[in-house]
Amino acid sequence: MDDRHLVEEKMASMELFEGRLLHAFRDTVRLPDGSTTSREYVVHPGAVMIIPLLEDETGSLRVVLERQYRYPVQRVMIEFPAGKLDPGEDVLACAKRELLEETGYSARQWARAGMLHPVISYSTEFIEIWFARNLSLGQRRLDAGEFLDVFTATPTELLQWCRDGSVTDAKTLTGALWLQNVLSGVWPLHWQDAAAPRAGR
Repeated sequence: MDDRHLVEEKMASMELFEGRLLHAFRDTVRLPDGSTTSREYVVHPGAVMIIPLLEDETGSLRVVLERQYRYPVQRVMIEFPAGKLDPGEDVLACAKRELLEETGYSARQWARAGMLHPVISYSTEFIEIWFARNLSLGQRRLDAGEFLDVFTATPTELLQWCRDGSVTDAKTLTGALWLQNVLSGVWPLHWQDAAAPRAGR
């Protein structure tokens, strides 16, 4: 598909802000009709979200979730475990690290589902989606200043919370969509052992 009639060309760029996490710019761009305008956006290092699948004592499937206060929206949010990539870090290594640090769980099997872009209008952020199963519980290793509760729910409960507005976090809504389609068999996953080498990204 030829997208040249939609592409905007960067002509100049100005740094607006650099913080610990976010890096903001204002670019001057040429539009497809030849006119110019400005685009403000935030450069983000990218992140990973994990959908941990846990069988309870009855053999029923549950998912591991978190409750965490998110200052910008002034709310405690229900979310799947997630975290940003460190410079040069492999996405699966990040997923393993974040799952252990935030929940205390390690997984013996992993499967990459896909990628989402949560805020394409003003950020470069991408989030890799990974499923984890065959979990074993250890000790959490929360970062300094990080406070969150870990709990489990059935897929049905999660989907109901998405429907009634209890879950509004974009990545978790996307994760619920993936979970629903994986469990129905529509979107199959390719599982790998945690210690196995991974080909490609």
